[in-house]
Amino acid sequence: MRWTDIQDIAIELEDAHPEKDNLNLRYTDLHKWVCALEGFDDDPEKSNEKILEAIQMAWIDERED
Repeated sequence: MRWTDIQDIAIELEDAHPEKDNLNLRYTDLHKWVCALEGFDDDPEKSNEKILEAIQMAWIDERED
């Protein structure tokens, strides 16, 4: 996975961290969790606030489904 695979990342985050409050999180924590996902293979420095916000929104949507 890469930073652009937002939906896939959201699904993996929900599987890996179903107990986490995905509404009130720090982007530093989100960044760490994404980088730690199995199958994530992108440069950690290539993320930014816009990408992390999109991942958070997709994760919230994933949990609601």
